[in-house]
Amino acid sequence: MGIRRRHWALAAAPAALALLAVTGCTSTQGTGAQPTAAPTTSGAPSASVARVCAKPPAGPAKAPADAVAVDPAVVGDLAAKTKDNPPNTTFWLRPGKHLLDPDRYAQVVPKQGDRYLGAPGAVLDGREKNQYAFGGTARGVAIRYLTVRGFVAPQNEGVVNHDSADGWVIEHTTIRNNSGAGLMAGAHQRVRANCLRGNGQYGLNAYRSGGRVGDLVVEGNEIAGNDTSDWERRRPGCGCTGGAKFWAVDGADVRGNWVHDNRGTGLWADTNNNDFRIENNVIEANDGAALIYETSYNAVIRNNTIRRNNWVEGRRAAERGDDFPFATVYLSESGGEPRIRARTDRIEIYRNVLENNWSGITLWENADRFCNSPANTSSGDCTLLQRDTDRCAQPAIDRAPLYADCRWKTQRVDIHDNRFVLDESVVRCTAKCDRMAVLANYGTYPDWSPYKGEGVAEAITGEQHNRWHDNAYVGPWRFVAHDPSQVLGFGQWQGPPYRQDTGSTFRARAGG
Repeated sequence: MGIRRRHWALAAAPAALALLAVTGCTSTQGTGAQPTAAPTTSGAPSASVARVCAKPPAGPAKAPADAVAVDPAVVGDLAAKTKDNPPNTTFWLRPGKHLLDPDRYAQVVPKQGDRYLGAPGAVLDGREKNQYAFGGTARGVAIRYLTVRGFVAPQNEGVVNHDSADGWVIEHTTIRNNSGAGLMAGAHQRVRANCLRGNGQYGLNAYRSGGRVGDLVVEGNEIAGNDTSDWERRRPGCGCTGGAKFWAVDGADVRGNWVHDNRGTGLWADTNNNDFRIENNVIEANDGAALIYETSYNAVIRNNTIRRNNWVEGRRAAERGDDFPFATVYLSESGGEPRIRARTDRIEIYRNVLENNWSGITLWENADRFCNSPANTSSGDCTLLQRDTDRCAQPAIDRAPLYADCRWKTQRVDIHDNRFVLDESVVRCTAKCDRMAVLANYGTYPDWSPYKGEGVAEAITGEQHNRWHDNAYVGPWRFVAHDPSQVLGFGQWQGPPYRQDTGSTFRARAGG
């Protein structure tokens, strides 16, 4: 598993999630979010946004000609008819509440190509007894127009597509009020126009044990109010929460989603992801960062509207006196790598609007985090350039190619043509909510590390082609370079030695 945010120190984050009443901000702790209104997109680059949960589209009122009808009055009818029919069968769930047998492992196990259609009002209810709704390894399964609720998957497991089978299509489906992850994702999966709301851990968890997930599309979904179980409080530093989490995904399009009011992070790509396009999303009012891209490679992040994120976690860090620039878009040991095949060889962040978040973009490297280091909390994982963790040891790690290939690098990040707006009266902050940053820590650990000292901080700041340019700033922005002690004004940020934000504009007046 990846980290939550390991930065200057290695101490775990505090367990409590506290907000002072005077801040005027509201945490989702305890109840999960209850969004009441769709976002407006005035002035935003996104032309439309997913508004799914308030009024999900209805499924077919009559069974298709070739479908097997499933009776809600018969407990276990869906699982039994799935078992009794051949592959590539269409099942139509009649209106009403469908129940599985009360055994916790009584889930539906589809055959290849099976299709499940919910009639208007069709609900598959786990009754807080069944752990999983749909599982197994069959390929090409489709689920549409169904509500799935009340299942109790354990931590890090999912309710729909529990086994991360390939080629599933989940569309126009409401997956809500379950424990664990509402939905798991396998390769070639399509997740479109769904409501993923109020689940105990994640709305979506793209993860496959011992393997990679490729060619994933997450489009037009509303991902809201997830992590109702508050796992970061229960297991501080677990890095196991948020609206959607991606692990070792190679090729993903995440577009046109409304990601809001999740406890923790909105979208989080963690550990050896590659080739992401994150575009045309509205990401707002999440307790933590809008987006974390961690120990991963090659991405395009564009045309997103990102607002009012990180008010809870950012404020909490400031109140405990933490000087680290906790950001709304956080790149941790992630960068462009031409040697890894993707649609881009950079991380490019452009044409986004970031408005009234707690801070902006932070580019970070932990000098102590590399393959085979005890400080690598992605336990057992190595980079995509060096799969053999045991090779990352003395004496070979001290020289090429392992010196470069045994660590994840924040490099080749191009941040341009974005609009950054901060009105401190809206965010209700007086300090530490106004920062852009590129920095690393002073390497100290372990004693055999070849990355001790300021070498990594100097590399991320001046040698790894990380560049801001042609952006527009409105508000009292400040800039952090090299380490947390270097807090700069706009002129210092643009001047030597950093020379950032060439062609950018800066207007200090708040608002606008």
